[in-house]
Amino acid sequence: MSVEERNHSSVMSFILLGFTTDPKLQLLLFLVFSLAYVTTLVGNVTPIVVIRRSSRLHTPMYSFIGNLSFLGLWYSSVYTPKILLNCVSEDKSISFAGCAAQFSVSGGLAYAECYLLAAMAYDRYVAVSNPLLYAAAMTEKLCVGLVAASYLSGFANSTLVTSHAFALSFCNTNVVDDFFCDLLPLVKLSCDVTDSYQTVLYVILTFNIILPSTLILASCASIPAAVLKMCSAEGKHKAFSTCAAHLTTRDKVVSVFYTVMIPTLNPFIYSLRNQEVREALKRLVKRQTLD
Repeated sequence: MSVEERNHSSVMSFILLGFTTDPKLQLLLFLVFSLAYVTTLVGNVTPIVVIRRSSRLHTPMYSFIGNLSFLGLWYSSVYTPKILLNCVSEDKSISFAGCAAQFSVSGGLAYAECYLLAAMAYDRYVAVSNPLLYAAAMTEKLCVGLVAASYLSGFANSTLVTSHAFALSFCNTNVVDDFFCDLLPLVKLSCDVTDSYQTVLYVILTFNIILPSTLILASCASIPAAVLKMCSAEGKHKAFSTCAAHLTTRDKVVSVFYTVMIPTLNPFIYSLRNQEVREALKRLVKRQTLD
């Protein structure tokens, strides 16, 4: 095979195989994903608006939650519109540049979420273990810095992965056995995955998934000792439920659940089940109704 034939530039577009070619099933999937996407938009926009409009929620914890909703909103928007289009269109193709953009942006958002969840776990650890010093320890400057670092780290790592992934030679086929441009399906199309590239993937995996997950587990493991010292049963329940929420969203094994359903569920796990957020939402709705 010649160098020209092996060169990745010969691939001008990819075909997203998706779930099924059955028109009836495609229509059903279109309806299901449409409902999920609308729910995601409403579920993620609501806490952002409520937190922004309620001065009582201008705290580090709710700042993290608002940013988590922001990430979920855009993460779902990277994939779902294309999924919906593929469900009703015979053209399943996506351009090389479009695939790279989808891959890069989604990766940046996903990696940023991992770091943001770690920051949230640290915030809860400080709040539970040192409540009297919480305001002094978790300052607005630190909160902004943690959020900014989450975004910067996420997109820096995504840029590194994307630059390596799309420098590969796609010499076998341009049919992606998935409904979006993900790493493993793309690697399967390549004929020159090197040891150095695999090393990069291991490093990225360590710093973007294993490290944040370890920080989350470490924070939650340190909390029980502080919780058991609490006299209030309500305080104990709130602290444990916070950790439970962090651990629930780590089970993102199935890709469709990760890309479509997790952004839908996150607002209900972190925001809309929170009593303070619900009360703020009621006040906001009441105020808008009176106006």
